[in-house]
Amino acid sequence: MSEHFGTLSDGTEVHRWTLERAGVRVRVLSYGGIVQSLEVPDRDGHRADVVLGFAGLDDYLTHPGPYLGALIGRYANRIAGGRFPLDDLTYALEPNTPPNSLHGGERGFDKRVWDVTPVEHRLRLERVSPYGEEGFPGRLEVTVTYTLDADGALRIAYEAVTDAPTVVNLTNHSYFNLAGAGSGSAGGHELRLAASRFTPVDGDLIPTGALDDVTETRFDFRQARKVGAGYDHNFVLDKGVTATAQEVAELYDPSSGRVLTVATTEPGLQLYTGDHLPEPFAPGAGIALETQHFPDSPNRPEFPSTVLRPGEVFRSETVYGFSAR
Repeated sequence: MSEHFGTLSDGTEVHRWTLERAGVRVRVLSYGGIVQSLEVPDRDGHRADVVLGFAGLDDYLTHPGPYLGALIGRYANRIAGGRFPLDDLTYALEPNTPPNSLHGGERGFDKRVWDVTPVEHRLRLERVSPYGEEGFPGRLEVTVTYTLDADGALRIAYEAVTDAPTVVNLTNHSYFNLAGAGSGSAGGHELRLAASRFTPVDGDLIPTGALDDVTETRFDFRQARKVGAGYDHNFVLDKGVTATAQEVAELYDPSSGRVLTVATTEPGLQLYTGDHLPEPFAPGAGIALETQHFPDSPNRPEFPSTVLRPGEVFRSETVYGFSAR
């Protein structure tokens, strides 16, 4: 089901699409590929929206910074100095968080209108990112598919091809509050992460290049515990890059009984506890679990590569599963 959601200043119409299956209902915008709402039942069968979102298009345009529920690209997370080397050339990007580039630049994929095609229980979103968009090389053809599986899991599959060497790192930036959006802080949620290492960062949140052991640190979520606040860090998933999505995380809300599991093909996961969410949201109102390659990988040859070349196909998949206990 689709409906008109608003109109941009250039006259482009934005639509909202709804998928519903197995008691789960998700609403997705053609603007930014945004997951506006995601309703799932609690232990008593009562359904509530568990992601942060705005009611109207103007709110997303006025408050772009949190990237609420949006598709992120061409490069999720940070690139140091807003530049990177590739094949003996250096590319300068839009430094939207000076001096660094964040989440694809000033007008990344989160601020673009996507072409949406509905297929049974899924939405296929497509767009072409032209050569030089936000400074990135290559003409990139991108397809992102949102699918509601038979059990109500939300599956996000990413594909991209390029006509010139480039870098690609795609994710979704939903903030989860399993007690329900607007219910207060999500800091009491319990998190388990299959990650024995993380990438420490400098004052600008750029990785130092080290892969530190989480043992006896506040980054050790190998056994489930309360999340708290103060996280905006990439975790090195023990499984590494995989051809199929493997479960790497579980988030649990004791008050509602809702459980979120995260499975992915990606080697990293950014935990962001929403400490700087703007009004009308309070700090800590939602937790982002962004599956990804590591931040600043184009400048870190020791990290898993994010380079995509002509003739190759970028593929990534993340599955958000829901249950209650």
